[in-house]
Amino acid sequence: MSPLLEVRELVVCYGDFTAVDGVSFTLDAGETLALNGPSGCGKSSTAMAVLQLRRPDTGEVRFEGRELTSLTERELRPLRPRMQPVFQDPYGSLSPRHRIRDAVAEPLKVQGRWTATDGPAQVAELLDRVGLDPSYGDRHPHELSGGQCQRAGIARALALEPRLLVLDEPVSALDPSVRAGVLNLLTDLQDDLGLGYLFICHDQAVVRHFADRVLEMRNGRISCA
Repeated sequence: MSPLLEVRELVVCYGDFTAVDGVSFTLDAGETLALNGPSGCGKSSTAMAVLQLRRPDTGEVRFEGRELTSLTERELRPLRPRMQPVFQDPYGSLSPRHRIRDAVAEPLKVQGRWTATDGPAQVAELLDRVGLDPSYGDRHPHELSGGQCQRAGIARALALEPRLLVLDEPVSALDPSVRAGVLNLLTDLQDDLGLGYLFICHDQAVVRHFADRVLEMRNGRISCA
Protein backbone atom coordinates (compact mmCIF):
# COMPACT_ATOMS: atom_id res chain seq x y z
CA MET A 1 0.00 0.00 0.00
CA SER A 2 1.31 3.45 -0.93
CA PRO A 3 1.92 5.93 1.89
CA LEU A 4 -0.63 8.66 2.50
CA LEU A 5 2.16 11.25 2.30
CA GLU A 6 5.62 10.98 0.78
CA VAL A 7 8.17 13.79 0.94
CA ARG A 8 11.37 13.52 -1.11
CA GLU A 9 14.43 15.77 -0.86
CA LEU A 10 12.41 18.81 0.20
CA VAL A 11 14.21 22.15 0.10
CA VAL A 12 12.76 25.47 1.30
CA CYS A 13 14.78 28.68 1.10
CA TYR A 14 14.18 32.23 2.26
CA GLY A 15 16.59 34.30 0.22
CA ASP A 16 20.06 32.94 0.92
CA PHE A 17 18.92 31.01 4.00
CA THR A 18 18.03 27.33 3.58
CA ALA A 19 15.35 26.51 6.15
CA VAL A 20 14.69 22.94 4.97
CA ASP A 21 17.60 21.06 3.41
CA GLY A 22 16.83 17.77 1.67
CA VAL A 23 14.16 16.41 4.03
CA SER A 24 12.54 13.07 3.15
CA PHE A 25 9.94 10.95 4.97
CA THR A 26 6.74 8.98 4.52
CA LEU A 27 3.51 8.91 6.54
CA ASP A 28 0.83 6.23 6.43
CA ALA A 29 -2.89 6.62 7.02
CA GLY A 30 -3.68 6.19 10.71
CA GLU A 31 -0.10 7.01 11.73
CA THR A 32 1.35 9.90 13.73
CA LEU A 33 4.76 11.05 12.55
CA ALA A 34 6.43 13.72 14.68
CA LEU A 35 9.00 16.27 13.59
CA ASN A 36 10.82 17.18 16.78
CA GLY A 37 13.49 19.82 17.26
CA PRO A 38 14.30 23.28 18.59
CA SER A 39 12.81 26.52 17.32
CA GLY A 40 14.20 27.51 13.95
CA CYS A 41 15.19 24.01 12.88
CA GLY A 42 12.78 23.93 9.91
CA LYS A 43 9.80 22.04 11.32
CA SER A 44 7.12 24.61 10.51
CA SER A 45 8.64 25.40 7.10
CA THR A 46 8.39 21.69 6.32
CA ALA A 47 4.75 21.68 7.41
CA MET A 48 3.91 24.71 5.26
CA ALA A 49 5.60 23.10 2.26
CA VAL A 50 3.67 19.87 2.77
CA LEU A 51 0.43 21.86 2.73
CA GLN A 52 1.66 23.88 -0.27
CA LEU A 53 1.10 27.06 1.71
CA ARG A 54 4.77 27.76 1.03
CA ARG A 55 5.92 26.24 -2.25
CA PRO A 56 9.23 24.38 -1.86
CA ASP A 57 12.20 25.39 -3.96
CA THR A 58 12.94 21.80 -4.94
CA GLY A 59 11.80 18.32 -3.97
CA GLU A 60 8.54 16.40 -4.17
CA VAL A 61 5.44 16.17 -1.99
CA ARG A 62 3.19 13.25 -2.88
CA PHE A 63 -0.22 13.05 -1.25
CA GLU A 64 -2.37 9.98 -1.92
CA GLY A 65 0.01 9.19 -4.78
CA ARG A 66 -0.28 12.59 -6.48
CA GLU A 67 2.68 14.94 -6.79
CA LEU A 68 1.65 18.38 -5.56
CA THR A 69 4.53 20.74 -6.22
CA SER A 70 3.91 20.90 -9.98
CA LEU A 71 0.18 21.64 -9.63
CA THR A 72 -1.33 25.07 -10.13
CA GLU A 73 -3.44 26.64 -7.41
CA ARG A 74 -6.53 25.75 -9.42
CA GLU A 75 -5.43 22.11 -9.60
CA LEU A 76 -4.66 22.07 -5.87
CA ARG A 77 -8.06 23.42 -4.85
CA PRO A 78 -9.96 20.08 -4.90
CA LEU A 79 -7.12 18.42 -2.95
CA ARG A 80 -6.82 21.00 -0.17
CA PRO A 81 -9.86 19.78 1.81
CA ARG A 82 -8.07 16.46 2.33
CA MET A 83 -5.03 18.14 3.97
CA GLN A 84 -5.91 20.44 6.84
CA PRO A 85 -3.78 22.38 9.35
CA VAL A 86 -4.24 22.90 13.08
CA PHE A 87 -2.10 25.79 14.28
CA GLN A 88 -0.32 26.58 17.54
CA ASP A 89 -2.25 29.64 18.69
CA PRO A 90 -5.88 28.67 19.33
CA TYR A 91 -6.98 32.31 19.51
CA GLY A 92 -4.92 33.58 16.61
CA SER A 93 -6.29 30.93 14.26
CA LEU A 94 -9.90 32.07 14.82
CA SER A 95 -11.21 35.49 13.82
CA PRO A 96 -12.21 37.46 16.95
CA ARG A 97 -15.10 39.00 15.01
CA HIS A 98 -16.76 35.70 14.10
CA ARG A 99 -18.77 33.38 16.30
CA ILE A 100 -17.44 29.85 16.67
CA ARG A 101 -20.25 28.42 14.54
CA ASP A 102 -19.26 30.76 11.68
CA ALA A 103 -15.58 29.77 11.95
CA VAL A 104 -16.46 26.08 11.75
CA ALA A 105 -18.90 26.68 8.88
CA GLU A 106 -16.43 28.76 6.85
CA PRO A 107 -14.60 25.87 5.08
CA LEU A 108 -17.94 24.29 4.16
CA LYS A 109 -19.04 27.57 2.57
CA VAL A 110 -15.73 28.14 0.77
CA GLN A 111 -15.88 24.65 -0.76
CA GLY A 112 -19.55 24.96 -1.70
CA ARG A 113 -20.68 22.27 0.76
CA TRP A 114 -22.88 24.49 2.91
CA THR A 115 -26.66 24.46 2.74
CA ALA A 116 -29.03 26.41 4.96
CA THR A 117 -30.93 23.20 5.61
CA ASP A 118 -28.09 20.89 6.68
CA GLY A 119 -25.25 23.28 7.53
CA PRO A 120 -26.23 24.23 11.09
CA ALA A 121 -26.67 20.55 12.01
CA GLN A 122 -23.24 19.76 10.52
CA VAL A 123 -21.62 22.47 12.65
CA ALA A 124 -23.38 21.22 15.79
CA GLU A 125 -22.22 17.67 15.06
CA LEU A 126 -18.63 18.80 14.54
CA LEU A 127 -18.59 20.73 17.82
CA ASP A 128 -20.03 17.76 19.66
CA ARG A 129 -17.43 15.49 18.09
CA VAL A 130 -14.58 17.53 19.57
CA GLY A 131 -16.17 17.68 23.01
CA LEU A 132 -17.83 21.11 22.84
CA ASP A 133 -21.48 21.67 23.60
CA PRO A 134 -23.08 22.94 20.35
CA SER A 135 -24.30 25.99 22.26
CA TYR A 136 -20.67 27.18 22.28
CA GLY A 137 -21.18 27.94 18.61
CA ASP A 138 -22.91 31.16 19.64
CA ARG A 139 -19.79 32.43 21.44
CA HIS A 140 -16.80 34.40 20.20
CA PRO A 141 -13.25 33.07 20.68
CA HIS A 142 -12.52 35.41 23.62
CA GLU A 143 -15.43 33.79 25.49
CA LEU A 144 -13.75 30.36 25.35
CA SER A 145 -10.67 28.98 27.08
CA GLY A 146 -7.54 28.16 25.09
CA GLY A 147 -8.37 24.47 25.11
CA GLN A 148 -11.93 25.10 23.95
CA CYS A 149 -10.68 27.34 21.14
CA GLN A 150 -8.24 24.64 20.02
CA ARG A 151 -11.08 22.12 19.98
CA ALA A 152 -13.05 24.55 17.80
CA GLY A 153 -10.03 24.79 15.49
CA ILE A 154 -9.92 21.00 15.24
CA ALA A 155 -13.65 20.94 14.46
CA ARG A 156 -13.06 23.38 11.62
CA ALA A 157 -10.20 21.23 10.31
CA LEU A 158 -12.50 18.18 10.32
CA ALA A 159 -15.34 19.93 8.47
CA LEU A 160 -14.10 18.91 5.02
CA GLU A 161 -13.40 15.26 5.96
CA PRO A 162 -9.60 15.36 5.57
CA ARG A 163 -7.27 12.39 5.43
CA LEU A 164 -4.23 14.29 6.76
CA LEU A 165 -3.94 16.78 9.61
CA VAL A 166 -0.78 18.85 9.91
CA LEU A 167 -0.58 19.70 13.61
CA ASP A 168 1.86 22.57 14.11
CA GLU A 169 2.59 22.76 17.87
CA PRO A 170 -1.14 22.23 18.59
CA VAL A 171 -0.78 21.96 22.39
CA SER A 172 2.31 24.02 23.21
CA ALA A 173 0.22 27.09 24.13
CA LEU A 174 -2.06 25.13 26.47
CA ASP A 175 -1.82 24.39 30.18
CA PRO A 176 -0.59 20.85 30.94
CA SER A 177 -3.98 19.66 32.24
CA VAL A 178 -5.73 20.96 29.11
CA ARG A 179 -2.99 19.62 26.86
CA ALA A 180 -3.69 16.03 27.85
CA GLY A 181 -7.38 16.38 26.98
CA VAL A 182 -6.63 17.74 23.50
CA LEU A 183 -4.09 14.99 22.80
CA ASN A 184 -6.59 12.36 23.94
CA LEU A 185 -9.17 13.91 21.61
CA LEU A 186 -6.75 13.72 18.68
CA THR A 187 -6.01 10.07 19.49
CA ASP A 188 -9.72 9.22 19.56
CA LEU A 189 -10.33 11.03 16.26
CA GLN A 190 -7.47 9.17 14.64
CA ASP A 191 -8.82 5.84 15.84
CA ASP A 192 -12.31 6.67 14.57
CA LEU A 193 -11.41 8.28 11.24
CA GLY A 194 -8.07 6.73 10.28
CA LEU A 195 -6.40 10.13 9.97
CA GLY A 196 -2.70 10.59 9.33
CA TYR A 197 -1.01 13.17 11.56
CA LEU A 198 2.14 15.14 10.80
CA PHE A 199 2.87 16.39 14.32
CA ILE A 200 5.21 19.35 14.73
CA CYS A 201 6.48 19.65 18.30
CA HIS A 202 9.55 20.72 20.28
CA ASP A 203 8.54 18.95 23.51
CA GLN A 204 10.18 15.52 23.64
CA ALA A 205 7.93 14.27 26.45
CA VAL A 206 4.80 15.03 24.42
CA VAL A 207 6.31 13.50 21.29
CA ARG A 208 7.22 10.23 23.03
CA HIS A 209 3.69 9.93 24.42
CA PHE A 210 1.79 10.83 21.27
CA ALA A 211 3.75 9.84 18.15
CA ASP A 212 4.22 6.48 16.47
CA ARG A 213 7.51 7.60 14.91
CA VAL A 214 9.78 10.56 15.58
CA LEU A 215 12.16 12.37 13.25
CA GLU A 216 14.64 14.74 14.87
CA MET A 217 15.37 17.95 12.94
CA ARG A 218 18.45 20.11 13.31
CA ASN A 219 19.46 22.97 11.03
CA GLY A 220 16.90 22.07 8.40
CA ARG A 221 17.86 18.41 8.18
CA ILE A 222 16.65 15.12 9.60
CA SER A 223 19.37 14.15 12.07
CA CYS A 224 18.06 10.76 13.24
CA ALA A 225 14.91 8.61 13.44
